[in-house]
Amino acid sequence: MTDGNQRGILYGLGVGPGDPELLTVKALRVLERVPVVAYVASGGGPSLARSIVAGYLGGGQVEIALDVPIATDPGPARDAYGKSAAEIAGHLRDGRDVAVLCQGDPFFYGSFMYLFERLAGEHRVEVVPGVTSLTAAAALAGMPLASRQETLCVLPATLCEETLEARLAANDVAAVVKVGRHLSKVRRVLGRLGYAERARYVERAGMDGERVLALDDAGDGPAPYFSIVLVGVEAVER
Repeated sequence: MTDGNQRGILYGLGVGPGDPELLTVKALRVLERVPVVAYVASGGGPSLARSIVAGYLGGGQVEIALDVPIATDPGPARDAYGKSAAEIAGHLRDGRDVAVLCQGDPFFYGSFMYLFERLAGEHRVEVVPGVTSLTAAAALAGMPLASRQETLCVLPATLCEETLEARLAANDVAAVVKVGRHLSKVRRVLGRLGYAERARYVERAGMDGERVLALDDAGDGPAPYFSIVLVGVEAVER
């Protein structure tokens, strides 16, 4: 923590996929000593990142709920991140450290990167990595992600069907994230490639209600936002 004669430090705090016990020791130490904690809470609703660490908050910190809309149009979110960055910068200029909570890892599809690009030029920033949803899903499914000379490809399900298929075909092992309403598209692509039998659907890894299914058992309807499809190899070579 800083004193009033110098600027505060901005921490991008990875808090893991949902299980509070997956919070790293370093993240916990930062969380316990910073005077200001910020987190995304769209539309004034609850923050999942905050709920993960709620049991570790002492109650004396200033909390900033960042209202960032979730929409395909990037304009409103861009404006919201600009406003949020300005509010955080005010605390940093006054010498207060700020920890921005980020589910998973701050730099793995994390919202913190949008604050980082706005604040890193003028303020000291430290990123504390966290357990990602990808590694949590692999652990839950009992699927090693890659070994030896294999390549691991991480793809958002939001890609167009042709691009998704081409990239999956070019890699040994893959993880398809942001499945949501794109589950049926992912199933079609993996079926055409002959990968469906070695694919697993993982839902809410690290959270209450987590589950693992064979891809064929996942259905065609929309999946929850926190879902991943893992495409593994036939066997792990030793």
